[in-house]
Amino acid sequence: MRQQNKQAEFNQICREIKRVHIQGAREVAKKAFFAYKLIPTEKSKHILISLRLTEPMLINMLKKADELSYYKLIQHLKKNQQIINKSVFNLIKNNSIIFTHCHSSSVVQALIYAKRKGKKFEVCNTETRPLFQGRKTARELRKAHIKVTMFVDSAAAIAIEKEDRKDKVHADLVLFGTDAILKKGVINKIGSGMFAEIAHANHVPVYILADSWKYAKRIKIEQRNSGEVWNTKRVLIKNPAFELIKRKYITGVISEFGLLSYGEFLKKVRRSQ
Repeated sequence: MRQQNKQAEFNQICREIKRVHIQGAREVAKKAFFAYKLIPTEKSKHILISLRLTEPMLINMLKKADELSYYKLIQHLKKNQQIINKSVFNLIKNNSIIFTHCHSSSVVQALIYAKRKGKKFEVCNTETRPLFQGRKTARELRKAHIKVTMFVDSAAAIAIEKEDRKDKVHADLVLFGTDAILKKGVINKIGSGMFAEIAHANHVPVYILADSWKYAKRIKIEQRNSGEVWNTKRVLIKNPAFELIKRKYITGVISEFGLLSYGEFLKKVRRSQ
């Protein structure tokens, strides 16, 4: 490929990552890795990292980029996802109602695997404003013939709280992806912390699905453009993309290490680094 064409493709991938046309921490990291391989310079690394600040998987992959081929990267991620899939399959009970938020390729692939292996369950998810990533989740699950009920974000508690109402959908399991794993908890799409707290209060277990490459000692929380919420200059708008799920609300982490408690997962990650 000519250098000019490589630069054009690199720029296009950068735009898609910045505009969230490429969704999910793992998909962002894969595309960024591919873009770096087109133009493998330190400048390229800095540009790619600057696009999504709350993505340690992207950073960790780029650190390994000079010693890892794109093929080997894909095989590594595929192998890890297979382990996650099997752990989630064992976790899901027949006729479960599973709640999830935003879009996580790890969660979606694990649920599709469980469906194909014969588990019977349904999913409640959120539309995930302001960019509606939940629609992507719903479309992918419905394509796999998984029943999905979508809630507006502010009604998510209706899917989680255990009250005696005939029209109530009672989730008995929460599965979230994550963008970053910290000592004090995980960083995921805004709203995740609130939903995890509601689940904890209602004794609904919360599991995080993640590759260990998402671990970071510290991370910046990305602030998105206010125009995504409302294109006005008359009102001050805050549009944080992510928030913390405190580790006390997390039942376990499902990764390439299997299903572990939060503390056990952190020990495994630190030993593997």
